[in-house]
Amino acid sequence: MTTQLPAPEETAVPRESDKPRVHVVGHRNPDTDSIAAAIGYAELKGAIDDSCEYVACRLGELNPQTSWALDRSGAELPMLLEHVLLRVEDVMRSSFPSVSHEESVRDAGQLMVSEGLELLPVVDDDGVLLGVLTEERLARRYVRESREASRLQSPTKVDEIVEGVAGEVLYAPEDHRAAGRVWVLAMDVSSLLRDVAEGDVAVVGDRPDAQLRAVETEVALLILSNDAEPCEGLLEAAEEHHTAVIRTSLDSYVAGRMVTLSTPCKALLDRDPLTARPDDLISDVQEEVKDVSYRGAVVVDGDRRPIGLVTRAELVRPRPRRVILVDHAEQAQAVQGIEHAEIVEILDHHHIGSIETKLPVTATFDPVGSTSTLVAERFRSHGVEPTRETATMLLAALLSDTVILNSPTTTDRDRVMAEDLGDLLGLDPVEFGSAMFKASSDLTRYTADELVQRDAKSYELPGGQTLAIAQVEVVGDGLADRDEELLQAVRDRCERDAHRIFALMVTDVVGKGTRLVVAGDVAAAERAFDTRAVDDVLDLPGVMSRKKQVAPRLLAAT
Repeated sequence: MTTQLPAPEETAVPRESDKPRVHVVGHRNPDTDSIAAAIGYAELKGAIDDSCEYVACRLGELNPQTSWALDRSGAELPMLLEHVLLRVEDVMRSSFPSVSHEESVRDAGQLMVSEGLELLPVVDDDGVLLGVLTEERLARRYVRESREASRLQSPTKVDEIVEGVAGEVLYAPEDHRAAGRVWVLAMDVSSLLRDVAEGDVAVVGDRPDAQLRAVETEVALLILSNDAEPCEGLLEAAEEHHTAVIRTSLDSYVAGRMVTLSTPCKALLDRDPLTARPDDLISDVQEEVKDVSYRGAVVVDGDRRPIGLVTRAELVRPRPRRVILVDHAEQAQAVQGIEHAEIVEILDHHHIGSIETKLPVTATFDPVGSTSTLVAERFRSHGVEPTRETATMLLAALLSDTVILNSPTTTDRDRVMAEDLGDLLGLDPVEFGSAMFKASSDLTRYTADELVQRDAKSYELPGGQTLAIAQVEVVGDGLADRDEELLQAVRDRCERDAHRIFALMVTDVVGKGTRLVVAGDVAAAERAFDTRAVDDVLDLPGVMSRKKQVAPRLLAAT
């Protein structure tokens, strides 16, 4: 099946259980707080709620500071989530039967009935999908048989036929098979030579003449029905003519019908079944499933081994992907397809954003300096200690968002949690934060365009316009000699994405101030901060926080 998809999930997490999966995800262009909050909250939710599988996710590549924090902590890189549109893996039936191509049609049919399936995957000796057995194929087979002589569609082991008729073997050559038509010998013996041929199967009761004549005709298999006894010399003749002989308590008619049910599945396969991959979009698969008579698809892995089934039952009102949003509540910052997802919780330290939910959810908008502070507080309130890796990430994120507790957004709660996490880790928070900022302050290897987009956040304005603010942190006068190329990159980004304003904050974490590079409506930015721009750059002493000091003023001025 061919389908157009976004890039696959880069570090997809395999399902370890059938529990519903909940993606815990921060905003686009993730910063350290977005990544740490996702890691921490996924760990905590998994510890206190055993009903779901919580997976930390990210929506983009990491900045140097976050990469440093992950390396320092040893925490796992969260899964890259390209979108939350439903995939086949989200709805497929992962517990399902399949049968070997050598299994009898009878066993396969009984399995289909017991499992309530219209199709059954059939695999070869290596477990690779050969095709599917469907109700339609079975029905067509037996409608056709009602109009002509029954026939074994493929060489069938005598052992399978013995099992099918619940019989016993009286004589059979080693690994013997039958492959012809199936006859119930009710006619006069004189007509046998005209109808029954070598390789056929004959069913006969207590008729010695018919028994011997069938063997002499060299049928592949003779079935004695109604527990009939073999006539004198029959087994010797059977050995001479290489004819297997079995006996069953079934009557001749039922025995004859059960023989054809012993045919191996490979004889009735649909060898070109509809297949899907686990990362295919449900929206693509739904249309293709409607076009096949059995209304289903087999989900296969890269080696074409069946790993799931998707039928009409799974495609009728499938449950959307479940998402917990951390460190944001803006539609423009959320994962692609969020409008189709089920948002189950929001945990943020920003203002209430533009996200809409279909159902009531638990939403926390708590004015502290970092979402990771909120996550750390929840660990403490639940009496759960985070792993060392997670605690390190939470501390790094807390210190990042509060600029080592110097940002005006810093609260006493941030200071308390920084101290608690430092004590847990045996680290001095200020020294740890200083090392983090110093390690990530070398931005010379990044192009201007990379700098202006790696931590950009968009905000919606009245009339459908948008405002974007990016931020990079430097130590001292870093980037001071790159104003011209940064301004050009800001202008290009503003024009490309049709923003009313695009602003880049170059924040000095030591000097505690920001140089704001602005493109678009520069006059609005000047009004917002009551200062004049020099070459479209505003000098803003004491300004450190995008959330508290820059975004509110720009939003008010536009």
